[in-house]
Amino acid sequence: MKPQSVPSYSQGAQDKALLAMTIGQAFDRTAARYPDGEALVVCHQQQRYTWAQLARAVDLHARALMALGLQVGDRLGVWAPNCAQWFISQFASAKIGVVLVNINPAYRLSELEYVLKQSGCQWLVSAGSFKTSNYHAMLQELVPELAGQPAGALDCARFAELRGVISLDPEPPAGFLPWAQLATLGGEVTDEQLQVREACVQFDQAVNIQYTSGTTGFPKGATLSHHNILNNGYMVGESLGLTASDRLVIPVPLYHCFGMVMGNLGCVTHGTTMIYPGEAFDPGLTLQAVAQERATGLYGVPTMFIAMLDHPRRAEFDLSSLRTGIMAGATCPIEVMRRVISEMHMGEVQIAYGMTETSPVSIQTGPADDLELRVTTVGRTQPQLENKLIDAEGNVVARGEIGELCTRGYSVMLGYWNNSQATADAIDGEGWMHTGDLAQMDEQGYVRIVGRNKDMIIRGGENIYPRELEEFFFTHPAVADVQIVGVPDAKYGEEIVAWIKFHPGHAANELELQTWCKSRIAHFKTPRYFKFVDAFPMTVTGKIQKFKMREISIQELEAREPKAMPST
Repeated sequence: MKPQSVPSYSQGAQDKALLAMTIGQAFDRTAARYPDGEALVVCHQQQRYTWAQLARAVDLHARALMALGLQVGDRLGVWAPNCAQWFISQFASAKIGVVLVNINPAYRLSELEYVLKQSGCQWLVSAGSFKTSNYHAMLQELVPELAGQPAGALDCARFAELRGVISLDPEPPAGFLPWAQLATLGGEVTDEQLQVREACVQFDQAVNIQYTSGTTGFPKGATLSHHNILNNGYMVGESLGLTASDRLVIPVPLYHCFGMVMGNLGCVTHGTTMIYPGEAFDPGLTLQAVAQERATGLYGVPTMFIAMLDHPRRAEFDLSSLRTGIMAGATCPIEVMRRVISEMHMGEVQIAYGMTETSPVSIQTGPADDLELRVTTVGRTQPQLENKLIDAEGNVVARGEIGELCTRGYSVMLGYWNNSQATADAIDGEGWMHTGDLAQMDEQGYVRIVGRNKDMIIRGGENIYPRELEEFFFTHPAVADVQIVGVPDAKYGEEIVAWIKFHPGHAANELELQTWCKSRIAHFKTPRYFKFVDAFPMTVTGKIQKFKMREISIQELEAREPKAMPST
């Protein structure tokens, strides 16, 4: 009789209890425990807060939001780069039961309009400008009524629920409420009134809406509860062994889960110092913040670590204080991971995998995992969660086989905001979140991500997983970064395109790379086309936009080899 195969199902450890509290309660607990400890350092604003100082600022602004009329369940949008006000808005809104709406700093008019309308924001906290974006000008174009009405008394047919805009600029245009004025408004609400409001907030209520950047159509608003994201930040911090003695540099954007959950909430639940090196990621400023602040931890996506490793001044910065951190947000190249451990002193660095809809982390490597596991897998199922891999019919596949990864447990979102159909499409009747990622699970429960369902390339009947090819190209001495995409082909159905970024001072041509591939991988895996670039299309969070790369490749190949492309 054939032995029964072991299913690709894993349950995380049950020995770590979930926190049964709101984000406000967790923040107050830490502030009371470490009042004089350094809580937040914002390098570019030259601001420092102890936990006691930060608690006073959060409470003051929570009372100000109450004075503006925000009720439990109302939405407060934040459209700004990383700054102290972002943190204060996150925790002040959570304290009073207001749902924070994260707005991508890169959004322009149509995207901003969609998010404000879809979420029904009552108030918006906005920077004056960021990079090439003039936020004030865009808002004046979208909401011309702002200029002619008193701040906070907005009556706008286009945005029926929007009452006003709070500007972080010290001297905003007419109609904008200056951030500094919130200090005065906070005096209109007493501490007792704030305490009464806090007592009304439940830990399983919605606290955050994060818009996922879809490849087609409008983004969907993943709605997350206190229970979702507070516990996910806590579990991530537990795996890293964070304490009140740790100092974590957070160069990833706060508008995304990596920054506000794994960063802010991971630190708040452990009394760890948060360090923001700049408004947005800059490799030099990040390295400088690590050295000057004697950081023990550092977060980043692979492209950020590559930029820091290749920074011409890296040797000038003393990174010896580092011990841990997380590389996540995209597939983590093995060679980059090895360099981070050896050259940046991050011997305990971990890989985390997940998605916005799962708060975000569902799988993570652990502190006891050896180097091989940390560079070849994304780890095992997080505590209090379940993962399984299924085939196209929904059946659980055997260990070692490739299947779609599904997650169930406390971290799965409440749903997509005002989009029941999309919610039903993503979360099945048994509570499993379908990720769309293809993975393998080994006998010990370690998971290896092999790609996205939609990213898999089928060339002449052969299944090709881009992740495998990308890892292979990272072993070439000239290659700093690589992304593999498929394009339509008249003969084979699909062909492979390799987008290559070289290390400074290195180069290679198509023929050299194809020759290098010849004796090392199967012929059908050798890319037919190469594109050499300085950067890849990506989101603000550092996620590679493969759909854009595919579109660009198709356009260029149609001009170059029209006969290779199938007729439409």
